[in-house]
Amino acid sequence: MSSSPRQARLSLSSLPFSHQRRNPRGARLHGLRINAPPPALSLSQKPNPQISTRPAHAIAFAVRRFFSRHLAVTSRRGMGSLSALDEPLQYPLARRDESVVDDYFGVKIPDPYRWLEDPDSEETKEFVQNQVKLTQTVFKVCGLRDKLNEKITKLFDHPRYDAPFRRGNKYFYFHNTGLQAQNVLYVQDSLDVEAEVLLDPNALSEDGTVSLNTLSVSEDAKYLAYGLSSSGSDWVTINVMRVEDKKVEPDKLSWVKFSSISWTHDGKGFFYGRYPAPKEGDIDAGTETNSNLYQEVYYHFVGADQSEDVLCWRDPDNPKYICGASVTDDGKYVLLYIYEGCDPVNKIYYCDMSSLLDGLEGLKKRNELLPFVKLVDNFDAKYEAVANDETVFTFLTNKDAPRYKLVRVDLREPNIWTDVIQEAEKDVLESASAVNHNQLVVSYLSDVKYVVQIRDLKTGSLLHQLPIDIGTVYGISGRREDSTIFIGFTSFLSPGIIYQCDLQNEVPDMKIFREIVVSGFDRSEFHVNQVFVSSKDSTKIPMFIVSRKNISLDGSHPCLLYGYGGFNISLTPSFSVSRIVLTRHLGAVFCIANIRGGGEYGEEWHKAGSLAKKQNCFDDFIAAAQYLISAGYTQPKKLCIEGGSNGGLLIGACINQRPDLFGCALAHVGVMDMLRFHKFTIGHAWTSDFGCADKEEEFHWLIKYSPLHNVKRPWEQGPDQSVQYPPTMLLTADHDDRVVPLHSLKLLATMQYVLCTSLEKSPQTNPIIGRIECKAGHGAGRPTKKMIDEAADRYGFMAKMLDASWIE
Repeated sequence: MSSSPRQARLSLSSLPFSHQRRNPRGARLHGLRINAPPPALSLSQKPNPQISTRPAHAIAFAVRRFFSRHLAVTSRRGMGSLSALDEPLQYPLARRDESVVDDYFGVKIPDPYRWLEDPDSEETKEFVQNQVKLTQTVFKVCGLRDKLNEKITKLFDHPRYDAPFRRGNKYFYFHNTGLQAQNVLYVQDSLDVEAEVLLDPNALSEDGTVSLNTLSVSEDAKYLAYGLSSSGSDWVTINVMRVEDKKVEPDKLSWVKFSSISWTHDGKGFFYGRYPAPKEGDIDAGTETNSNLYQEVYYHFVGADQSEDVLCWRDPDNPKYICGASVTDDGKYVLLYIYEGCDPVNKIYYCDMSSLLDGLEGLKKRNELLPFVKLVDNFDAKYEAVANDETVFTFLTNKDAPRYKLVRVDLREPNIWTDVIQEAEKDVLESASAVNHNQLVVSYLSDVKYVVQIRDLKTGSLLHQLPIDIGTVYGISGRREDSTIFIGFTSFLSPGIIYQCDLQNEVPDMKIFREIVVSGFDRSEFHVNQVFVSSKDSTKIPMFIVSRKNISLDGSHPCLLYGYGGFNISLTPSFSVSRIVLTRHLGAVFCIANIRGGGEYGEEWHKAGSLAKKQNCFDDFIAAAQYLISAGYTQPKKLCIEGGSNGGLLIGACINQRPDLFGCALAHVGVMDMLRFHKFTIGHAWTSDFGCADKEEEFHWLIKYSPLHNVKRPWEQGPDQSVQYPPTMLLTADHDDRVVPLHSLKLLATMQYVLCTSLEKSPQTNPIIGRIECKAGHGAGRPTKKMIDEAADRYGFMAKMLDASWIE
């Protein structure tokens, strides 16, 4: 049974904008959704087909036009002149429309850069082009970019694998030879025979920007249904392929977003979710900012046109609801998951498909929706189906259990729920999957480290604890009929191990199936430590610290501090090529702060960093930075902070609140306008974590920390007139339809005006720049080269700003 959706994670070697908190069997393997119900829509990432035939979106056009004109100027060769950053940058002037003022409950809030919300206007294109030009002048003097690019590329060039999964009599897995833009899907008849390429996304575009977003293999392994995304957008087009001869069927399903694919066991078709086609007609999908409303669940018969698909569920009274269907392992039931936002709460309905007259075909003839029965019809808790025996269902839930538990209910007695595995005292029950007929494989998060156990499905009793090292279990592959399962593991110093675990004998037989080896990487050179830092209110915040062995704690080291802190998402140990390069060749210390708002200690930890308590996230992160300084790892001018998406918001808020504490700031695809985020694409789903400025009490929470609305001149705020903002890079992408680019563009314009261009001789000499990626989205599906180039750019900038030296 496909477990309920969790946020996607990027590949192991890429920046973790968000690590999924729970990765149950089948849900995600390295960022790809496989046979899972609908995604909870946090600020993570996902990908969209090039539906439009229009040549280029406006922001992309502006970026490309600049590069075509200025290629010679932007060459990376040479160290460049240090004096370029000794003098203030010449920032382009951006028009301020002082007439745009909103009234929030009697409080007047100006929004002079509202015009930047239109991505297709000529003025926005010119703004973007000017910012690209400015950023290139800074990059020219970042002398370590080339070396970083070379080293990251060399280390990244190693074979990578995901855990195999079985359907019918075949096995499927993903593999990348090293520098391929996208991972390739392979198929084999058994684990012992040579595999064949089934689907190579690299053949679908010249530049590698078409990516595989989701897939599902039919029960008999006859068909593969797969969703393609273009340029990193969340929009997906679903296609169907015959596995045996790799023939692509004519089926093409458009306007799919935030959807899983779930086959019925007869192999006739599958359930999926889609949105109404936009009324505008020809648009460059992924660049629009309209809200995503009125998602519906359909059933598609293989070979039929999309217009013939069966509408199974809709809820016009609740346009913001996100829903998805999942077929149970026995093929008898289809479960409907309904979400209203990003909180870990959902409704769950069921339909006994064996009771349908004339099956799903009859629904269309009668123009009826699926007759779902409401098992849980409120949003008071999270319910993820784990297994069922006829009408008896086992669920993973946080109902009266913020650290999660396993419960059981008989559909014939829906008011009687019993505990199978009770909530742990401290550890968080991350996932539970039924395997080997009558067993469970469960994973716990214990102080941000994974524990994996085999338990009895009927009683929940512990049978075995599996020998997993300190790190992250990023995927468990196996279904109820499988006596052999695969477990994906990674850590800061382990590029990846896939374990094969045979459960047929009384004692599980666990061995290494594949180990990912990075040539030139020696884990013995590095040291990993976990500390617990006291926050402002004395709450203990876990933080991982990765460094070279035996460093002196004399404050001399460049330091990179990363954080997220939201949406119940945990940051757990994972391997990163770019960070290893920084640690080895810049002598950097890399740190992850597990601040409140995440899922590291369950729902209470999440709630302690959301809504009215969001300031706790910033206090925790600032406390982590202060610890690194006081413990002698670094000093303010050597400390760079980084975060993406909700973590971009974190960086924006922290440089506003403590500009004196940091030597550099990197904010990726951040939510920066906290008063208007809910008006664009899927932003309305985030109000469960942030609140909404349309409500008076929540407006007062948001206005206090919204990065866009709290940019102030530090030298005017206190006695120290030498304080300025740290060198700051805001990163965004033209096809980011999760956190649309307007957030970063408006903050960029605001910071440059308030801190720089509004004064004749501003004390702000540290650069404030933006990096705007073309043909890319929120993070998912980004080609390998784009990831490497971006890492070299941002860390080259960081190295220059922190005055870091190269170590061979």
